[in-house]
Amino acid sequence: IVLDAIHLPVRLAKRVVRVPVQVVLGVRASGEKELLELRLAPSESRLSWAGVIEHLAERGLRAPRLVQLDGNAGLIGSARAAWPEALLQRCTKHKLENLLSKAPKHCHEELKRDYGAITHADGREAAEKAYHAFVRKWEKLVPEVAASLQEAGLELLTFYDFPPEMWKSLRTTNVIERVNEEFRRRVKTQGSFPTEGAALVLLFGL
Repeated sequence: IVLDAIHLPVRLAKRVVRVPVQVVLGVRASGEKELLELRLAPSESRLSWAGVIEHLAERGLRAPRLVQLDGNAGLIGSARAAWPEALLQRCTKHKLENLLSKAPKHCHEELKRDYGAITHADGREAAEKAYHAFVRKWEKLVPEVAASLQEAGLELLTFYDFPPEMWKSLRTTNVIERVNEEFRRRVKTQGSFPTEGAALVLLFGL
């Protein structure tokens, strides 16, 4: 399953605020995708995500084989607590954005090349070598970058344990990000939604 949040401008209590919409997308063994959950939340806290996961369990969802998610601490903690046996795949795109935010602009291209050697290697062994080389190098150049990569650890490389033809779709949460991009395109002239229900209806339709 893939879990992520889309942030939308919604009028609440007479003020327009950006609120997260928590999205859970399931992928069957056949490759068929199914929307499992879509709800507005006050925040992306661990308690909030735990509520989403508990609701899925109440509806009969068994522990998934793989959980794809970003670096949100509340989401990661909730997923680990609910599905201790499931494999976790941290989104490599989100992590790259995080790494770039911690590095001076003049070294962004070098960082991208070194990071790409990890996420686009020929296999798990080569990826782990590139990972450790990245840490050794950037600990000296920009320690905060190396620390950020280590925060995600080898959960960035879980996708290598699956067949190569699946790597592109498993390394990121892009399947939800694409919906987010389409949603922003549709609503950019609208400004905000008058109610929670209006936002959910349009997002569900997309």
